[in-house]
Amino acid sequence: MKQIIATELADLMGNSPTPTLVDVREEHELIHGMIAGAIAIPMQEFGEQLHQLGEDHSQTIVLICRSGKRSEHVGEYLEKLGFTDVINLSGGMNGWATDVDTTMSVY
Repeated sequence: MKQIIATELADLMGNSPTPTLVDVREEHELIHGMIAGAIAIPMQEFGEQLHQLGEDHSQTIVLICRSGKRSEHVGEYLEKLGFTDVINLSGGMNGWATDVDTTMSVY
């Protein structure tokens, strides 16, 4: 699985096609902010909500959590299911809030 940092993700989001952004944090964490365009699928519900990603296992998927640990676990799961372009946001939303969107809170 590839790893990227927040500033690299900001650059990647300017490309076409735009990657699918998936925030795996719990609902109560989302009050701290989300990256625009991300869909929320909490890690605990991922298996049940997998259909939200569609059938294209070659799409670029960027996984997001608070620090990059939970999203890495979800990425390993997706790779086992045959997804081939899975990227983990190393540093997670805390890195995004520090390096890209300083209006968001670090928690």
